[in-house]
Amino acid sequence: MKIIKRIGLGIVIVVVALVVFLVGSVVLDALLGGGRLDALTNTDISNANGPDIRAYVARPATPGPHPAVIMIHEFWGLRPDIVGKAEALAQEGYIVVAPDLFRGSTTGWVPRAIYQVVSTPQEQIIGDLDAVFAWLESQADVKADRIAVMGFCFGGGASLRYSLTNNGLAGTVLLYGSPITDASQLKSLPGPVLGIFGGADQSISVSQVNAFEAGLNEAGVPNQITIYENQPHAFVKSIEEIQQGGPQGQAWDEVLVFLKETLQDETGSNRRQVSPAQVVGSTDWRYWLMLAYEHTIGSGAHH
Repeated sequence: MKIIKRIGLGIVIVVVALVVFLVGSVVLDALLGGGRLDALTNTDISNANGPDIRAYVARPATPGPHPAVIMIHEFWGLRPDIVGKAEALAQEGYIVVAPDLFRGSTTGWVPRAIYQVVSTPQEQIIGDLDAVFAWLESQADVKADRIAVMGFCFGGGASLRYSLTNNGLAGTVLLYGSPITDASQLKSLPGPVLGIFGGADQSISVSQVNAFEAGLNEAGVPNQITIYENQPHAFVKSIEEIQQGGPQGQAWDEVLVFLKETLQDETGSNRRQVSPAQVVGSTDWRYWLMLAYEHTIGSGAHH
């Protein structure tokens, strides 16, 4: 009995120590990273829902008006690889806004990345994206009826959920973002959807992706869903790595083709007449735990 008690006490001590370490590391990372966004943003966007939104805005070299893309970062927050991809899209003829949706917080530490997501209300994310969309609509060099939203990881799920609430969007791109499979919700999507996923991603299973595609089809939403075999979560990395080719280069080419057909094709709009849905938000702890695994010791450990 004494041995069992000692083992139990040891387990409790280890768990408490782990919790203290994780909480302390999150606080320390926040203290050390206060100025990380200074070099990554060039625009402040007025926001009726809270403080001004810091964002990186990339514009084409040629005069507008141009179609536009809202690019949403991963659960790390706004980082240089997102800025690089925004600049790459601008060279293709799009005005790209990459907003900071964590209101000043960005990291390379997985525990804090997860904390950023679970501590940011879905309503706040939707409200901040509304402000970004309104800002784009007001720009003289933007085609207001040709605005799409896209995102990676956290940003992929956020782009899908935001599209459900904004029938002014022309299209949605999610790269390995947490999907929604309910056709009754998906029917509120105002335009076509491109979904890109990794077949080896253990945080988003192939069966979930297939259910997402089935839900889109049932809802009558035009879609293109691609699963890249043997690819992990977050396999589309920096623009420099994308340009080396391989699966991530192929995925990026899919994005370019989709955006060209959705935003630059002047023969007609793919916009659907739909009613916006309510904000869709939930905390899927299994997803976030598997995401932490993917980014640390799993197949998606790329940082």
